Amino acid sequence: MSNKPPIACDLSSIKDNQRDQHRQNAEAVFEAISEIREIEDGFAFKLPAETELIQTVSSFVARERLCCPFFDFTLTIPSNHQPVWLALTGREGVKPYLKETLVPKLDAPIENLT
Repeated sequence: MSNKPPIACDLSSIKDNQRDQHRQNAEAVFEAISEIREIEDGFAFKLPAETELIQTVSSFVARERLCCPFFDFTLTIPSNHQPVWLALTGREGVKPYLKETLVPKLDAPIENLT
């Protein structure tokens, strides 16, 4: 028997009074993406190195991990104000899920690194 969560989002895992803010944070993050990189087990999203956006990304990840516990998140914040990268990855099945549900909604070029 596996204790892996299903690959399906459950917004009820986020408190009712936090869902609107989470949606706003998600929209801000996904609208700021300027490039998408397909990586081995998911996708990496290029974001501007703006302090307010980095705070928004952190808040997004803090809540998204509750409703989508099958994602692994990696936030890379390089020195010298270089672009920030948010990677969403996970076990087998996560990459196709992202490719089907999220990537088509984003208005950014995709670079295939796999």
